[in-house]
Amino acid sequence: MKTVQDYIRTIPDFPHEGIMFRDVTTLFSDARGFRIAIDQLLHPYAGQPIDKVVGLEARGFILGGAIAHQLSVGFVPIRKKGKLPGKTIEQDYTLEYGQATMEVHDDALQAGEKVLLVDDLLATGGTAEAGIKLIERMGAEVIGCAFIIDLPDLGGRKKLESLGMNVHALCQFDGE
Repeated sequence: MKTVQDYIRTIPDFPHEGIMFRDVTTLFSDARGFRIAIDQLLHPYAGQPIDKVVGLEARGFILGGAIAHQLSVGFVPIRKKGKLPGKTIEQDYTLEYGQATMEVHDDALQAGEKVLLVDDLLATGGTAEAGIKLIERMGAEVIGCAFIIDLPDLGGRKKLESLGMNVHALCQFDGE
């Protein structure tokens, strides 16, 4: 029986030489693989109250939408700066080679809502940390952070756990 990791393609030297890119589009394009991933991402949160699913741009939108549908709850996108219409709040974060900004509509979450944060990959944790800060600034509570892939050598899990987050990943790859 195939595991989620079996559906993930590795592309060497993308986007830069020395990077082993973990491509989840091969997982998404396989109906069985995609179903397994969604079910396994949800499993640790069975029975927990979840009011909204928040997905981080861009592959987190695919996962988050499917999970929100499965839970019959709303979906909230957190996007790169300048992509959302209307009033937003923003959060800067550090990338490997600089800084970026994420934003969310200022009325997307309500105080007290329980939120599951979703993305495809956890590397350094900068994007997820920015998402968590945005969620918490609106008064909502992150009940968990779910990822398909963890790259433990880059320290993202430790960063999120140091913030008190419950982190769930379906598989991990060593190295960058």
